[in-house]
Amino acid sequence: MTNELQGKKVAILAADMFEQVELVEPRKALEGAGATTEIVSIHDGEIQGFNHFDPADTVKVDRTVEEVSADDYDALLIPGGVGNPDQLRGDEHAVNFTREMFEAKKPLAVICHGPWMLVETGIARGRTLTSWPTLRTDIRNAGGNWVDEEVVVDEGVVTSRKPDDIPAFNAKMIEEFAEGRHEDRDTSRVHAETAAS
Repeated sequence: MTNELQGKKVAILAADMFEQVELVEPRKALEGAGATTEIVSIHDGEIQGFNHFDPADTVKVDRTVEEVSADDYDALLIPGGVGNPDQLRGDEHAVNFTREMFEAKKPLAVICHGPWMLVETGIARGRTLTSWPTLRTDIRNAGGNWVDEEVVVDEGVVTSRKPDDIPAFNAKMIEEFAEGRHEDRDTSRVHAETAAS
């Protein structure tokens, strides 16, 4: 156990159909580095994990997205799974919370299909990201620069493509979360995107 993230509180934003390994393994890494984590979701109770197309374990929700604000956390993790980010991007509270974390210049770590939330919030615009390959067109259409790399960091936004990338993703996530707020982050494109929608 290390202590790079001692005293940091991380929100893990997820809904039913999250990819189990993309929540469980990064959460273990965060807690192993000293962080406190909370599962934030669009409903209370439990959320259902999946191993690709097969149901896996459930995870207890700590707080609903309506109960939280960016002031409550130091960083945000969004796992993948096809259904998870699709539900999140359809929930205005989840979208607003993600955008608030970004505008508060706090680090974000998003993997696999999770970058759909970066598209929905306007965060993708002008940013270099990676993701599951099928999101490539969505990210480009949203004004982002999609690259096929194991892990990408752009002003404190960490993205990776798939479960195989988790070791590299976790290492970069911990590094960025330890650095804290990215005061030089340009959030003006998100404001422009929000005004246009």
